Amino acid sequence: MSHAILTATAADLGARIAARELTSVEVTRAFLGQIERHDGRVHAFLHVDAEGALAQAAAVDARLDAGEVLGPLAGVPLAMKDLFTQEGVPTTAGSRILEGWRPPYSATVTRRLLDAGIVILGKTNMDEFAMGSSTENSAYGPTHNPWDLERIPGGSGGGSSASLAAFEAPLAIGTDTGGSIRQPASVTGTVGVKPTYGGTSRYGVIAMASSLDQPGPCARTVLDAALLHEAMAGYDPMDSTSIDAPVPPVVEAARSGDVSGLRIGVVKELGGEGYAPGVEQRFTEALDLLRDAGAEIVEVSCPHFDYALGAYYLIMPSEVSSNLARYDGMRYGLRVGDDGSRSTEEVMALTRDAGFGEEVKRRVIIGTYALSSGYYDAYYGSAQKVRRLITDDFDAAFAQVDVLVSPSTPTTAFKLGERMDDPLAMYKSDLCTIPSNMAGNAAGSFPVGLAPEDGLPVGLQVMAPPLADDRVYRVGAALERALARRDGGVLTDQIADRWVGEAGQEA
Repeated sequence: MSHAILTATAADLGARIAARELTSVEVTRAFLGQIERHDGRVHAFLHVDAEGALAQAAAVDARLDAGEVLGPLAGVPLAMKDLFTQEGVPTTAGSRILEGWRPPYSATVTRRLLDAGIVILGKTNMDEFAMGSSTENSAYGPTHNPWDLERIPGGSGGGSSASLAAFEAPLAIGTDTGGSIRQPASVTGTVGVKPTYGGTSRYGVIAMASSLDQPGPCARTVLDAALLHEAMAGYDPMDSTSIDAPVPPVVEAARSGDVSGLRIGVVKELGGEGYAPGVEQRFTEALDLLRDAGAEIVEVSCPHFDYALGAYYLIMPSEVSSNLARYDGMRYGLRVGDDGSRSTEEVMALTRDAGFGEEVKRRVIIGTYALSSGYYDAYYGSAQKVRRLITDDFDAAFAQVDVLVSPSTPTTAFKLGERMDDPLAMYKSDLCTIPSNMAGNAAGSFPVGLAPEDGLPVGLQVMAPPLADDRVYRVGAALERALARRDGGVLTDQIADRWVGEAGQEA
């Protein structure tokens, strides 16, 4: 029974719980057991809330037993990136500076998940304050990729993606500022979607770069991601950037997967030198599958995408510098040196020095410099002009095609420690994903097989116009079905025995 629960889709688990073939408590216990068995090696979680999760599951079962009709994911467990506040549950953002903090409120997304009957297992590991592409910048140690424990699971949301690939959760959520949902999805063979900016609420989500951050769903299948997207999305008056518009029909699109007549543009600038041969091979094969499914494939040029990385690493650190000024050791979290002999300023300096890691300090310094008097126009102002040009490139492209595609990231998962001393090499992991954050349009990463040279997952990115999130799921579903026909199942099925076989034997 345990093996069947752990390997089932979230949609199937929700249906079986609703039909009372399974209880939410049974399902939750199965995943808590998987975490207990394996997370010592994977380190996907920073905090497992076993007692809270079982209480939530019991409450869902009681509501269903009373005849209440709940949503399609009611009773299904979820792993939550440690940026989302949950009342009374430790929330660290992967940083020592928030160690021990238990927020007195919950994020809008957290409340919506709980209202939908989704059971929150705990908080997942991440690069500190979402700054990184490998989850090695966590103050609590790195997460390991379930495909190869010596490799990174992506970042900043590597804990969420690894929890899915190790079958420690059927669903997860993350945030995407420059690719922090899509890049981890790509290197772990899972599904990750960045909704249109403003499509999901940022209220109660610890901010990194406010004009770029966007919460989104993570899952092992396209339909599961779409169901989760629908549950967490929608207008929120608590978020000034929230869009007051209906949630796009993402579930309908995921169930359809019809790409007949769809015009798909391959971005010329997102490929070539620096892209691993196996990544490009699997990407090309995926295009052939979409063509066979009835889509028209054309090449599209977005010339200003070449400048996206440089502009992003001025805009993002500038917003980081502003947002992280609030962590001063005065109100909550870590406080260092407060022995009565030091001034407030000295305590603040000591706290920030001890509480922030090297990458956070690097970005705060870059951002403060870019915003400083005499440099604002030359750096931050110029970067915002490039951002406008990138948005114009998207507008011109979407006038010709329905969606754009590219590899999700230039390489497969690299080894732990391999890029820690080379920030630029680390930053290049997000070459393909950053443009959609700069423009605010919808984008997602979908698995398209294993690279022949190392046997590690490859992802294909789909980008759609703002509020056309359903197109992302339509293409993702078409790919998933074509690959299932070719390969016999979703990509994570290929590591199911490695991570669930032990549980199956025990059961």
